[in-house]
Amino acid sequence: MTADPANLLFVHAHPDDETLTAGLTMARAVRDGHRAHVLTCTLGEEGEVIPPALQHLDAAHDDTLGPYRLGELSAAMAVLGVSHEVLGAAADGSALSRYRDSGMAGTPSAAHPDAFVNADVSEAAGLVADVIRRVRPEVVVTYDEHGGYLHPDHVQTHRVTCAAVASLPPADRPRLYAVLVPESWAREDREWLAEHPVEGSGWALPDPDGAYPPSVVPDHLVTHEVVSPELVPVQAAALREHATQVTVAPSGDTYALSNDVAARIPGREGFALLDPATGGLATVDATASGRHTDLLERDR
Repeated sequence: MTADPANLLFVHAHPDDETLTAGLTMARAVRDGHRAHVLTCTLGEEGEVIPPALQHLDAAHDDTLGPYRLGELSAAMAVLGVSHEVLGAAADGSALSRYRDSGMAGTPSAAHPDAFVNADVSEAAGLVADVIRRVRPEVVVTYDEHGGYLHPDHVQTHRVTCAAVASLPPADRPRLYAVLVPESWAREDREWLAEHPVEGSGWALPDPDGAYPPSVVPDHLVTHEVVSPELVPVQAAALREHATQVTVAPSGDTYALSNDVAARIPGREGFALLDPATGGLATVDATASGRHTDLLERDR
């Protein structure tokens, strides 16, 4: 890696997505002297709230979860040492975001006129392109074409980010990556969880034979990785700031979302190059080199 710092931009759908999927990478980037910036497309207004004392914030009650989650995002990014902004937020503070969380697939919230899933892709891509031109990242990270696990806002974030990068002159386009998990890592994580239950949590374990989400792919499709287990405590500390959405075990190596299913904080994150013109994975096979390449290496 060269001595010059790199700029990295992480484009995500809701507060907490960035820390769950790429918190380790951001922590590593900052530790190594690089600059990381997070662009969040909605405030996550439709999220389920875990702490009973805060459930009045949700969309079915006070509908004030969005601003609260923005505060959580700010605190988490301070832990990671990362700057952040919300897509389409007004500079004078009169609007905290341009788009609203669409909720899960098939829910009535997707019919809201400001729901991100209904956004005009060209308009939203133009806003993302403006951020890219201002931040000037060498690397942009977002979701794969399935949005990781088929959440409509994640799919829309992928679509909009690809369109934004593709709209730039070829010489100005940053490298674009999707967050992915190699199948071997996913298997190892399930085995690890079975061997390290969180006593007294009431959390279920993932089915060892259950299907994986679309973001889990054959190992050879993952072209880049970041492996830094020593930074798991930093990622865990950032996740704890997203308390409405995430519960982190006292051990700091396991967490659960509102579904109360245990998940590992594994100290490694995988990525693959995307073709912004098609939205699909670029035609690169990691087996050609026999190993994955570190995402933060500059000379590749």
